[in-house]
Amino acid sequence: MSSRRDQTRYVSPEEREAHLRSILATVPDAMVVIDETGHIISFSAAAEKMFGYAEAEVIGENVAMLMPSPDRERHDAYLANYRKTGDRKIIGIGRVTTARHRDGYTFPIELSIGEAWLGERRIFTGFIHDITHRQETDLRLQDLQSELAHVGRVSEMASLASSLAHELNQPLTAIANYCEAARDLIPETSDPNLMLVREAVDEAAKETIRAGQIVHRLREFVRPGDADRRVESLARLVTEANALALVGSREHGIEVSVQLDPDADEVFVDRIQIQQVLTNLIRNAIDAMLDSPIRSLTIRSAPAPDDMVALSVEDTGSGIASDVADQLFRPFVTTKQTGMGIGLSICRTIIESHGGRIWFEHKAEGGTAFHFTLPSGEAAQ
Repeated sequence: MSSRRDQTRYVSPEEREAHLRSILATVPDAMVVIDETGHIISFSAAAEKMFGYAEAEVIGENVAMLMPSPDRERHDAYLANYRKTGDRKIIGIGRVTTARHRDGYTFPIELSIGEAWLGERRIFTGFIHDITHRQETDLRLQDLQSELAHVGRVSEMASLASSLAHELNQPLTAIANYCEAARDLIPETSDPNLMLVREAVDEAAKETIRAGQIVHRLREFVRPGDADRRVESLARLVTEANALALVGSREHGIEVSVQLDPDADEVFVDRIQIQQVLTNLIRNAIDAMLDSPIRSLTIRSAPAPDDMVALSVEDTGSGIASDVADQLFRPFVTTKQTGMGIGLSICRTIIESHGGRIWFEHKAEGGTAFHFTLPSGEAAQ
């Protein structure tokens, strides 16, 4: 009796290659296979559509060409460190990050990486899902968006309450003073009518003072506290906020450059609050560039004096009109037709509560650069 092995038809390398290509052509998500030095050895049909490259153009090229900065410059070092230490950081773990299209713009993706051996040859397979137009992002992005939305609503209410309290405090004080003055002008007499008037004015003054105290307590209640601060990686904060802010912006062709100083990576912050600031500034930058011929967004970081880290969000938009520049961070001041004018006010409140400051500059070549500072990880110690 012949063995099962004898009954199995021999499959040639060419047939195996054709079978593999038929599988790659039908996989809905992009699949990119690289060798252990980072060079592309397989590029699926979905990857061609997603990145705009033909397979023949990328075979043998470094996979870093599909990444925006700073991952593009650091990827070879990541692979070298893994070959040396075997320390798995993202292999086998899905994460949300950004990718770079052939045309130069970046878009948010969900990336999962697997590792396999072909004989003595190690390969890595990346499964890439474009989440730009996805109805629901993955659970981690949903959680992040939910937290940011919640903090945003609370911050907006706090900003509204604080502004109203400030505006109400002065007229309440004036009413109390007028009531007390009117009471003192009413002579003490046995006339029951005048006695009732004097008593009513006195009670009005007391109630006005009580209203002022309630307003004062409201301002104290909504004043930002220490929040949940810890040492965080600035690269992680920027990557997650950038992926969230870019959702739905692919059709605008925004080219994003991230230039983070590795010596200024650790910051002592509330993660959700700072991602709220970053998301707000990035979305504002995107809105400002919608009508611009050049749509380039740059995010930079650098060490700053006094154990601080400086972060910048720069755009090539139309700039900020001079009539609102001096009061841009005040509540209810906006350059958008449908804006409430609260976002930048909240950003300032958050940054100042962290001990930093926020400001903007007009760029000489056009556009605006928003800068803010945060305490470094060393400051926390």
